[in-house]
Amino acid sequence: MKRIFINEEKCKGCGLCVHYCPEGYLKLAEKFNSSGYHPVTTDSNKRKKCTSCGFCYLICPDTVIEVYR
Repeated sequence: MKRIFINEEKCKGCGLCVHYCPEGYLKLAEKFNSSGYHPVTTDSNKRKKCTSCGFCYLICPDTVIEVYR
């Protein structure tokens, strides 16, 4: 089962993973984390489009994303 885990508390909301996700599965959340950033979250409407390619994991400068295939 494919799955992505995002540590929203450590995310600074830079948006790199959102920009580079080929399927558009990631987006910035409307809510804030405890540091005052809009963290990255998944778009539940596009859940089946995720291919677990790992681009988000590779591009994240804060290593807050884990991808399980």
